[in-house]
Amino acid sequence: MKLLITGADGQLGRELTKQYNEIKDVELILTGISELDITDMEAVYEFVNNHKPEVIINCAAHTAVDKCEIDVDMAYKINTIGPKNLATAAYAIGAEIVQVSTDYVFDGERDIELTEFDEVNPKTVYGKTKLEGERVVSKLNPKHYIVRTAWLYGDGNNFVKTMIKLSETNKTLKVVNDQKGTPTSTVDLARVIISLVKNKNYGLFHCTCKGECTWYDLTKEIFKIKGIDTKVIPCTTDEFPRPAKRPEYSVLRNYMLELTTGDITRTWQEALKDYLENKES
Repeated sequence: MKLLITGADGQLGRELTKQYNEIKDVELILTGISELDITDMEAVYEFVNNHKPEVIINCAAHTAVDKCEIDVDMAYKINTIGPKNLATAAYAIGAEIVQVSTDYVFDGERDIELTEFDEVNPKTVYGKTKLEGERVVSKLNPKHYIVRTAWLYGDGNNFVKTMIKLSETNKTLKVVNDQKGTPTSTVDLARVIISLVKNKNYGLFHCTCKGECTWYDLTKEIFKIKGIDTKVIPCTTDEFPRPAKRPEYSVLRNYMLELTTGDITRTWQEALKDYLENKES
């Protein structure tokens, strides 16, 4: 099987590459922005037609949530037009496409676990552009897998590493305690994506680790596992105003996985412990 992974140098791209390299009879085509600009329609068509992958996994995205509020055009180009180009190019050669999406497609204002059947209502440019990316992919290529995730960490820059780094120079840290979500390991997300593709389980899926916590809870757990004695102080979102509104409650339930091939994700605590003990120095 030949697979094209865009955004291969990002956290998820690296983990997918690692896991797919352990599977026999898989040929990977790895691209970053220097190899393939997904916003360039002609370049995408030419690249896909030349390499003819059977599956395209789009990990490329404009994930700087606050910058999306400022540069709206670029956000739409990367998060909507890019997936459109990939989906149509894939369709032209009969290939499948995986589009990675986000909890930001919801408003985060309801204190309930969100399933794939709940109404979307993005409040940010990032969320709106990612939702439109979902829509164009689903409309333009029937062989699609749309996978929403949240609070992702893996091999690369992420919240977990940032907190550990800050603890090295701070005796106390203020961390937001009024936003709830689910920290998700790229290991679990990659496993699910690989399983969906293997089983040709097309459609829309949520994929996060199990359980929920706040950023404050997450930081406390990180420091507990690592034996860090920096004091963590809970604070409100209002104390750290940002250009883009953050969802107050964006816990995703992997309902479609439960109903189809089964939910193989771990609890967020188990996945985090594995990451910190085996992936971190």
